[in-house]
Amino acid sequence: MDMIDPFGRTISYLRVSVTDRCDFRCVYCMSEDMAFLPKKDLLSLEELDRLCTVFIEKGVRKLRLTGGEPLVRKNIMHLVRELSRHLKSGALEELTLTTNGSQLARYAGELADAGVKRINVSLDTLDADKFHAITRWGHLDKVMTGIDAAQAAGLQVKLNAVALKGFNDVELPEMLRWAHGRDMDLTVIETMPMGEIEADRTDQYLPLSILRADLEKQFTLKDIPYKTGGPARYVEVAETGGRLGFITPMTHNFCESCNRVRLTCTGTLYMCLGQEDAADLRAPLRASEGNDLVAAAIDEAIGRKPKGHDFVIDRRTNRPSVSRHMSVTGG
Repeated sequence: MDMIDPFGRTISYLRVSVTDRCDFRCVYCMSEDMAFLPKKDLLSLEELDRLCTVFIEKGVRKLRLTGGEPLVRKNIMHLVRELSRHLKSGALEELTLTTNGSQLARYAGELADAGVKRINVSLDTLDADKFHAITRWGHLDKVMTGIDAAQAAGLQVKLNAVALKGFNDVELPEMLRWAHGRDMDLTVIETMPMGEIEADRTDQYLPLSILRADLEKQFTLKDIPYKTGGPARYVEVAETGGRLGFITPMTHNFCESCNRVRLTCTGTLYMCLGQEDAADLRAPLRASEGNDLVAAAIDEAIGRKPKGHDFVIDRRTNRPSVSRHMSVTGG
């Protein structure tokens, strides 16, 4: 039985944050001194598998593991291997993950063996010093080694870069050429007002309409209908032959075609990344051995999925639109 929201959208894509922890502290995503969830609040890997399975039985065809950093969750490969049974049965079309790349050298081969075909790697700069500055704790060479390992294992890699004014805007043409030269798509993302951070987001915010106009001084960009299931709109870059995606939650919201819901590592279901409304699935999950209570809670939640988000970045609203940090729901 497919999940249909109040606006007639079929929910077929589940993003699961398996941990709120991360081995980076990216300045636009987290504060440096983050307070993480106590371990007892987290769903076990078995509970995550059980919840994901209920969603798959209810029509989810694409499942993406996120974090924090999903590969820092202890024994994460156990969950990946368990979920891969749904790929083998044909119930799930795709199992994928978004990672910062720091642990890929260790896990790329296992991910490929478990049926993961493609991954997204978050990478905002190719400059080692700037990379360390923006991630606070990260090292670019480790991520590059991870990308090498992923490609060697046969994984298709897509890069995600958050466009930040005065930080990486001038570098994006070079990143584009580098990514396409290695047969990787690149997607650029507008920064989103989520969680209290030290920086002022109005200083960071770069509308992608401006970035696109700048890129068109050097590149020929042609709109194409290519989709991966997410919100990116793609262009083909004539000079490189590669694809460039734009995710524009601020300048052009893409809510009319939203097919996604997000599950956190505590069993909280967010029907929209840009709204606070949520449903607790942990209590019904733990209340019984069977899955009827959980299925009913999911149906009730999908019935509340909003039409769209209300993200705003301007000088007047110097508060995040959403109080939780991006690391809680994994983007």
